[in-house]
Formats: sequence, structure tokens, C-alpha cells
Amino acid sequence: MIIIPAIDLKEGKCVRLRQGKMDSSTVFNEDPAAQARLWVDSGASRIHVVDLDGSVGGTPVNLRQIERIVNAVRVPVQLGGGIRNVETIRMYLDTGINTVILGTLAAKEPDRVLGFMRQFPGHVAVGIDAKSGLVAIHGWTESADITAIQLASHLSEGSPAAFIYTDIDRDGMMRGPNIGATREFAISTNTPVILSGGVSTISDVEMILPLEKDGVMGIIIGRALYEGKIDLKEAVRLAEG
Repeated sequence: MIIIPAIDLKEGKCVRLRQGKMDSSTVFNEDPAAQARLWVDSGASRIHVVDLDGSVGGTPVNLRQIERIVNAVRVPVQLGGGIRNVETIRMYLDTGINTVILGTLAAKEPDRVLGFMRQFPGHVAVGIDAKSGLVAIHGWTESADITAIQLASHLSEGSPAAFIYTDIDRDGMMRGPNIGATREFAISTNTPVILSGGVSTISDVEMILPLEKDGVMGIIIGRALYEGKIDLKEAVRLAEG
């Protein structure tokens, strides 16, 4: 299993939100590229980036900072937020992004996203954000009328690179991951699952590791790393052990 540090971009800065609320953010680093280098130097083999402004606006916003992150590290970078068309996907992949993550579009137009998966095989992942089991869209400001498991079942036909599964009720709240919901989601699909949301202690990481047998291949960690509640080097050693 791999540990994936998160870099959320808002107005060009590295921030973290509480429960996805744009008006409840904390700035952790004004230089996201430098932050990415710090995480890689501490053992990260992959970086998770979200363009928060793009997620709400529906178009890329923090492109310059994203390019700087890609150029600053030599590990794969996965990116989500504001990716809604083939032109944006191609632009980001040409920039050096390894995997684009589609969220709102996957929930609203799944068949279109299946087409993107076939056009860019191995480079399109799907972010499924769940609140009380239902899929949340538009930067978590709305709920779709479909469950996370139903959406994953449909999108699995396109062989996505991964599902990034986030339990919104836990994200940024330092309350621990929703192990039961994550296991239920992972065993419902043959696609690799990356868990995001709520990981706040090294004990949480230990709780997640047994889910590898159910298909969970990675853990995205954000606020707990920035606040020093989890040491990245220790988490990487634990996950790789």
C-alpha cells in the first residue's frame, strides 16, 4: 500500500479545507511546489493534487502552480478539480500529470467519462465523494441521486486507473476513516481503490492496511501530515512493511 500526501490548491497556495467548505480553509504553505518536494524527500512515491478553485468553477484555475509541482518532483502526480472536457485532460497529461481525476463529470455524465477512459487508457481515475452513501458533486456542494457503489459499478466498465473514495463526513475533521464504508465500497469493485478522508493518526493507517486484501491500494493523507499528527516517513515505512 502507498501513502499519498495531498496538496490542495486555493488561490495558488497549499491549503486544507474542513468538510470541503471553501470558506473554512487553512493555508499551510504558500509554495505548493516546495511542499511537494518536502513530501517526496520524506518518502512519498506519489502526490495527490486538487485544484479547489477549479473544482468549484469547472475550469482549471491553478495551472501555473500545478506545472511547478510537476516540474519539482520525479514521482507521479495525480490531479483532480475542474476537469470536465477532453481538452483539459489532454492539456494536463501533456503538462506531465500522470493521472487525471474526474469527479462531478463522472457522476453527471458517466458515459462520457467512459469514453475518456478509453481515449486515455490508464490515465483517468474517478473521484467518488460520498456523503451518507450518496455521491456528492460540484465541490461537495450538491448530492447526486446515486450511491457511490452504483456509480462505481457503472464506471468499472471503462477500466479506470483507480477510484479515489472520500467519505466527506470524515474529511478534514481528524475523526478517523470510515473503515466499514470503505471496505464495502472496495469489495464492490475490481478497480483499485485509494482511500481519502479522515486519516488523522498513525493508528488510522494501521487500521486501513488490512483493507489491502479488499482492493485498497493507497491512502491519501492531508491535514494530519501538515499538523504533524502523522509523520510521513513513519507512515510510508508502515505501509510498505
